[in-house]
Amino acid sequence: MDYVRLGTSGLKVSRICLGMMSYGDRSSRAWHLDEEAGEPIVRRAVEAGVTYFDTADMYDDGLSEEVTGRLLGRLFARRDDYVLATKVYYPMGPGPNDGGLSRKHVLAAIDASLGRLGTDHVDLYQVHRWDSETPIEETMGALHDVVRAGEARYIGASAMFAWQLAKAQFAAERSGLTPARGVLAASRNQRAARADSDPVRASHYGDGDLDVVEAVRAVAAERGLPPAQIALAWLLGRPAVSATVVGATKLGHVDDAVAALGVVLSDEEVARLEAPYRPHPVIGHS
Repeated sequence: MDYVRLGTSGLKVSRICLGMMSYGDRSSRAWHLDEEAGEPIVRRAVEAGVTYFDTADMYDDGLSEEVTGRLLGRLFARRDDYVLATKVYYPMGPGPNDGGLSRKHVLAAIDASLGRLGTDHVDLYQVHRWDSETPIEETMGALHDVVRAGEARYIGASAMFAWQLAKAQFAAERSGLTPARGVLAASRNQRAARADSDPVRASHYGDGDLDVVEAVRAVAAERGLPPAQIALAWLLGRPAVSATVVGATKLGHVDDAVAALGVVLSDEEVARLEAPYRPHPVIGHS
């Protein structure tokens, strides 16, 4: 396993981050794994040197955080041995203040997340989406207070436009608050498993993406490697990517992710993989 600084911070993370969205209640999503089924996969990742784990409060209405906290508590001897990230924004209840990035919700949400995770702090607390209804100064002030209280070591952003992140940074710098760290996260396309239970995610991909898939398969066949390793090797080769978030529901997914660290693509292979790509409309935030 390779370990790198996360962005420009001093925080060291494994280059493979295990995304924990796949762990929860199968009755809510057909592709979810319960805690018992997920433990061997998380254990395999830990044994391979993965120390970075990413979840969110809204993943299966908090159940992912509960499962994540219990599994990491069993698999690591010390809390300082791993890096834990979670997120805030989406509604966690029916009330008007149960979502968004207001001071009221941010401060309530971090306490609720820590309770579900069974820890007194997270290493990275991320805004899941941009909240156009809350002044960014209020959000950044609340996040600063979370850091000052010791409930989070760093803050970051999961998905937003570049200008929104710049606005957040400017608000923090202007007021002497904790700045956000942009985190680029990538997830495996699990179209077959998710098509029925997650039509929104399935709609993110169109026929044009099949050309990219074919290019990946062609390079993989020439290398004698699984396509997943080629795709992850391309992503890990991007200068802006410190670590890639991998959603694993099989032991082989973890093995492929770790093996991808040793795959170096040639310039010609990179060009072939990138040639079929066509830009997508923005989905998921506004």
